[in-house]
Parts: sequence; structure tokens; C-alpha cells
Amino acid sequence: MNSPDQNLSDPKAALAAADQALAQQPQNLRALIAKADALAALGDPRAASSFYRFVVQLAPPPGEMPAELRAQVGRAAALAEKYAAAFETYLRERLPVAEGSRFGESLDILVGRRNVYFQQPRQYFFPGLPQIQFYPRETFPWLARLEAATDDIRGELVQVLAEDSAFRPYVERHGRLPHLDELGILDNPAWSAFFLWKNGELVAENAARCPKTVAALADVPLAFVKGRSPSVIFSLLKPGAHIPPHTGEVNTRLICHLPLIVPPNCALRVGNDSRPVVEGKAWVFDDTIEHEAWNRSGQTRVILLFEVWRPELTHEERGLVSSMFEAIEAYR
Repeated sequence: MNSPDQNLSDPKAALAAADQALAQQPQNLRALIAKADALAALGDPRAASSFYRFVVQLAPPPGEMPAELRAQVGRAAALAEKYAAAFETYLRERLPVAEGSRFGESLDILVGRRNVYFQQPRQYFFPGLPQIQFYPRETFPWLARLEAATDDIRGELVQVLAEDSAFRPYVERHGRLPHLDELGILDNPAWSAFFLWKNGELVAENAARCPKTVAALADVPLAFVKGRSPSVIFSLLKPGAHIPPHTGEVNTRLICHLPLIVPPNCALRVGNDSRPVVEGKAWVFDDTIEHEAWNRSGQTRVILLFEVWRPELTHEERGLVSSMFEAIEAYR
């Protein structure tokens, strides 16, 4: 196979030959590469790029290809990246893109810098809600007041941490539910919790130890569903721990984190957006979009984690969702 950089002697003839081969075998990698090379030599980089990318998508793992084809697929991959970079530069030079804008994100998706992530709740999906990874701070006026209480909340956390047995694995075995534990987090103390509320009920003994934390949550729209939510916890991630990519149960509520004790190299990824964890800086995100967290330090990371209603739900819809889950819990 010739490279477009080698000036094909007759690119039109090469294109015709490639098309003839592809009419018989539409996924013939050598013919696809030959067509891409011919298109590039004819001055159509956009079409050539499409065929180079298609080759990369179709190609089997390198170990399953002969050496000659493996080299050709590698060349196709390199040229696909080259053309993609040129295309991206072309667009960005012609379009005013504000940092962090929705259009900027759409452009990142178009050129392959970001993937598309959607809500994928494991249990219950409420339709018509926006696909937002991290919510804008201005959506939640209570965030600043919560952050202002960080020192008081951290002080109570430190007292709890002095008792080794206070924390339990965040995901524990339940006798009425099957468990596959594909993520390796079941009964794993590397991700553990101290509950202030659990399944919608105040844990009185624990709450009594943290009155300032409870008071800081007084005006927060916790997602109350009898027997289910909210859970309000001090969430502990041990040194080196990694919470693998996963999605939450229901998309009618969001998750808030208030970081309290944060060593270096701790982060959270939600969809395309990875952010470092910063003490005292809270955020709200949709956990039904694939997310993961890690602590790549040699120290413990602890945050305050809780559930709030999605702001797009009306009070009537919140009531209906709550009543539905109460009915489900009552069903035997």
C-alpha cells in the first residue's frame, strides 16, 4: 500500500480499484486504506479522514493481524489523528468559543475530545430531565452557607474519626437483595461511611454527636423518601482507594459533596468532567451519569455526602415520586 505522502502515480485509478474491491468486500481493511490514500492524494482530506477512522474502528486487536497489515492500520490511525487535529484547528480558528460553554462542550464532542454520557439510573428513570454532569453553583443558593460551616463540620468529623469502629463499609450485603459485586466495593472498608441519616431516617445516636453538621443542613432540600432517602454521611476513602465507574439508582435526586479532609491527588470524574477535590468547596452532580472517584495519596480523604431533590422536579412530582417508592416498600 502506498502512502498519500508518497504521491500515488495514478490516484484516480487507485480509487477505482479500491472501490471495485470494496464492492465485493465492504470491510476489507487494505482496500479501505487504499481508498483513503487515494482520496488524500486527490486533495480530499475530509473524505480520507472518514475512511482512515473507519479502518481504526473496524480493525481487530493488533495481535490478530499480520505484521504488514498491523503497520498499515497503525499508519491509518496516525493519519486519522493528523486530519482530526487539522479539522479541529480549522474550526476553532473560525468560531468564538467561550471557555466552559455548552457550545464549547459540543465542539469537544464533535472532534472526539469528549464522549457523550447520559443518565443511566439502575432502578428508576424520570423522563425529561436535563443531562447535566456538574450543576452550576448558582442553582443552589444554600451551597455558600453550607461551605461557611466547613470548619464546624470538620471539627465534629475529627471527633468521630477518633473512634475506629464508627465507620462501616458504604455498600454492605443485604439479605433481601442479590449481589454480584462486579465493582469490588461490597463490604469493602476502603470506601466507608458514618451515617447521620440512613434510608430516610435520622440516626439519632450519630446525629447527636454532630449537632453543628445537622444544623448546617437545616435549609438544604434533602430528598426525603420514606424508607429510602436521604442518606447523609461522612464518606471516607482510604489511601490508594478507587471507586470504579458506576451509576446511581434514581435520577430524581442529585448528590452533593462537601470536602472536609482532602490530601493531594483526590478527584471525582462525572461523565467527561474530572475535577480535583478541594477542602470546603462543595459541588452538586448527577450520579446517574457514569462517575468514579479516587484517592491517589497516602492519607485518608473524607467528605460530607448527601442527596437533594433535582431542582427541575415540581413539588407535586416530588410528592408522587415519594409516594410511589413508599408504595413499592409496602408491597409484599
